[in-house]
Amino acid sequence: MALPSYSTPSQRIFYYLYLFFCGTVLFFLVAPLVAIIPISFSQSPFMIFTDGMVAWPPDPEAWSFRWYRYMVGICEDENLTTPCSNKWMVGTVNSFFIGFISTFIATALGTLAALGLSRPHMPYKGLIMSILISPMIVPLIITAAGMFFFYAKVNLVYTFTGVILAHVALSTPFVVITVTATLVGFDNNMVRASQSLGARPLRTFFKVVMPLILPGVISGALFAFITSFDEVVIVMFMASLDQLTIPKQMWAGIRQEISPVILCMATCLVILSIFLLTTVELLRRRSEKLRGITPR
Repeated sequence: MALPSYSTPSQRIFYYLYLFFCGTVLFFLVAPLVAIIPISFSQSPFMIFTDGMVAWPPDPEAWSFRWYRYMVGICEDENLTTPCSNKWMVGTVNSFFIGFISTFIATALGTLAALGLSRPHMPYKGLIMSILISPMIVPLIITAAGMFFFYAKVNLVYTFTGVILAHVALSTPFVVITVTATLVGFDNNMVRASQSLGARPLRTFFKVVMPLILPGVISGALFAFITSFDEVVIVMFMASLDQLTIPKQMWAGIRQEISPVILCMATCLVILSIFLLTTVELLRRRSEKLRGITPR
């Protein structure tokens, strides 16, 4: 947003100080993420910037896709202390499998809950909302321990079903909050008009309600997927040793094998996060456009 032509000198100074402060905060948050990307392309087995990487002109021998090939299970160096395996790819497949299923269930449950809470005459609305978002407030280690003891009684510990249900419990609050925010500006007269024309509730939902709240539903689903994909504490409690996910494998890698392979996977996750956040922003703008809100 540019300054208007009638701005006073003090307003201009405050504006540029504000921009400088925002840029400093952004640099503080993003700089650690940017630093890991070049190190992931290092030829060295250590997570450092080598002399060839910081030299000018850069030394081509200092840069390599060596650790990316190692990440996908293509081993070229038999002298490494860490044995080569396909654990990273197994963890990737498991993370996407758990993430997609838990996101689908959490999106369905969260959308239905948000629709119910948006009713003007919904009893105990505040209490129900507090219970639904409690997984976001309670410390995660307490939630994980409680889930472990609860699921152990029904034989769901160390199973994919138990891990998925646990991720659903953590992801649903994000869908509820996102869809509820979308429903704030929803015009109920459209629903009444649809019903007056003879449409049944199910047809009204899919033809009238869902197209209008779809950006919020997709945004909530993306947040649910990110929550499930990035979860490590629940997996440590609920999953067996063979049920690897990317966060669990990264945690094990930090404890057992310090190598740039962890940075390679972290770089891939940063790219995935940028793609998902860009999608969320585009959906937010589309939602504002559908609701008639023009960004200033």
